[in-house]
Amino acid sequence: MKKGIIIGIIITLVIIFTSLYISIYSNIIVVNKYYTNEDFGIESYISLVDKDEDGIDDQTDILQNVRKYIDTKPKYKSEYYNTGYPQGEYGVCTDVVAFGLLNSGYDLMELVNEDITNNKEKYDIEEIDKNIDFRRVRNLKIYFDSHAISLTTDIYDIDKWQGGDIIVFEKHIGVVSDKRNKNGVPFVIHHANPYQVNYEEDFLEYRNDIIGHYRIS
Repeated sequence: MKKGIIIGIIITLVIIFTSLYISIYSNIIVVNKYYTNEDFGIESYISLVDKDEDGIDDQTDILQNVRKYIDTKPKYKSEYYNTGYPQGEYGVCTDVVAFGLLNSGYDLMELVNEDITNNKEKYDIEEIDKNIDFRRVRNLKIYFDSHAISLTTDIYDIDKWQGGDIIVFEKHIGVVSDKRNKNGVPFVIHHANPYQVNYEEDFLEYRNDIIGHYRIS
């Protein structure tokens, strides 16, 4: 009898710790309410640039196109594609940014390749590969350092963060959401791993590895 109880307790503990591990690993955070710029008296940024001339400014366009991409519910899979941009239902974190910008008039595959070709020493790349170089976080960080507006990495400087900005972590990248938590800290639209349930999440206050924050125009 005692042995059965002990086994039951062990199984219960395993289930609890497994659930906690998966929740932490996949950034699953339950959100009951979110806030917007208006709630904090923050003026929403509107870019003066409309790169693809579709009548929507870049900042708004990028955010809208990122949402269209995640609405396809891409499955996480790190793979090389001869087409550069992934074909089908798979993708990784850099593809959230790449597709958001591509459909707003910025072809990162071409732009990053051109910058690497002209500044190979800056990227410290032995062999240039157009199909994959723009899908690496490190390369995007270097590219944005030179070709985007660099902004604060202090998440509590809340009026400096706007939906459509790009955020870079040490080994990850995403797009800033126009949703905020009760402290005004923005959510992030990202794709982190195969276990992720939500693509738009409130987790910045749990991170200490932000290394870049950029605005395209």
